[in-house]
Amino acid sequence: MHPNLSFEQAPPIWVPYRFFLTAPLFGIAAGLLLAWAGPDALASRWTPMALALTHLMVAGFMLQAMCGALLQFIPVAAGANIWRAGLVASLVHPALVVGVALLAGGFLAGPGPWFAAGAGLIVTALSGYVAVAGFALFRAPAQGATIVALRVAVLALVVTYVLGFTLTLGLRGSPGVPLLEITHVHAAWGLGGWSLLLLSGVSYYVVPMFQLTPAYPVWLGRLLPWGLLTVLLLWAAQLSGRAFGWQSWVLLAGLLLAGTFAVVTLRLQALRRRRVPDVTLTLFRGGMASLLAAIVALVATIAVPPAPTFVAAFSSMTFLAAPEWAVAIGILTFVGLFVSVITGMLYKIVPFLNWLHLQRLGGLTVLPPNMKQMIPERAMIGQMRLHFVALAALLVAVAWPPLTVAAGLLFAASCAWLEWNLLSGVRVYRDFRDRIRAAAACHAP
Repeated sequence: MHPNLSFEQAPPIWVPYRFFLTAPLFGIAAGLLLAWAGPDALASRWTPMALALTHLMVAGFMLQAMCGALLQFIPVAAGANIWRAGLVASLVHPALVVGVALLAGGFLAGPGPWFAAGAGLIVTALSGYVAVAGFALFRAPAQGATIVALRVAVLALVVTYVLGFTLTLGLRGSPGVPLLEITHVHAAWGLGGWSLLLLSGVSYYVVPMFQLTPAYPVWLGRLLPWGLLTVLLLWAAQLSGRAFGWQSWVLLAGLLLAGTFAVVTLRLQALRRRRVPDVTLTLFRGGMASLLAAIVALVATIAVPPAPTFVAAFSSMTFLAAPEWAVAIGILTFVGLFVSVITGMLYKIVPFLNWLHLQRLGGLTVLPPNMKQMIPERAMIGQMRLHFVALAALLVAVAWPPLTVAAGLLFAASCAWLEWNLLSGVRVYRDFRDRIRAAAACHAP
């Protein structure tokens, strides 16, 4: 166990759980929507269906899981108290759920009033969330690579949703909004800033603690947040409306930083002290492999014709318009990287939180089950395999559209199985909590 964790400051267990249990529901919705839409949904990343699917995954599945994890992680790992975490979760969680549903519906039906209402709800909820969680994080007494990464990640989240709200205004007809440029910057800050930096910051704790690997090197913790922040600031220069030939090289620098994180993580996992197979380890490795594959695919779109030379290709950003490559890279990033890693982390975090809270509640009266008994291992392995099958089917569907419906159904089934496994962990917690309370009642004078 990590020596610097402050478990006594952990919020009530239902605070992160309400976010964790909602995340797979958005994955189910995305899979069913893809199956209903059929091949047209994967024809381009710019179709209304593709935009709806993207935001169901990013603002639905990923954001729910990340917000819940951060509410748990800040008090425990950073040693900072979050002001009224229960109230914050009660307000932010439903606002995000409704907001994302309205936003996705707005992409499908057109940028009408419900579209604006969804974006407004998301911005309002995240502004309150950042005000509370960010205030606690920036006042945290702890120091180190994790804290720096999380602080920069929260700043990136603010930039992401501000740009996203600006895009909704542009889509509703506000003049002077450069939609393409803002979209590129919005995606970069959301994926490379908020998502990847949060993932790296949490990984600095979770990977060594749960996967029994050596610690991440100090140089990576220093390089990654400040390097990515520099890349993102330079990438945002395109918002000025001017074309800069060096911006594509900035993109390459960002890809190298992300690839370095993936390679270092895989190397540490190869050096782990315990060689027993583990679901979380496999999902994490699959996520890192997907990140590297996405990077290779993106560089390949630059290096191949019609650009005459590699250098000439980097002098423009026409490669970003390749529809099939863009969709495949999106699948590798959203489903391959983030869904895989988030699923793996949930399979460790939920059993651990169950054990922690039950131990604190029961003392020596009723001993809680060990972490391996919280969620059946066979169920986790089965869901993991289905997830990777769904990922492969989604990638094949980009090249062979008739597989799209089956791929969507497979992904929905994978997320439904994840939801069932998480609910199984919650049921174990409730059963033992009730037993502890019954035992306490029997011994009461």
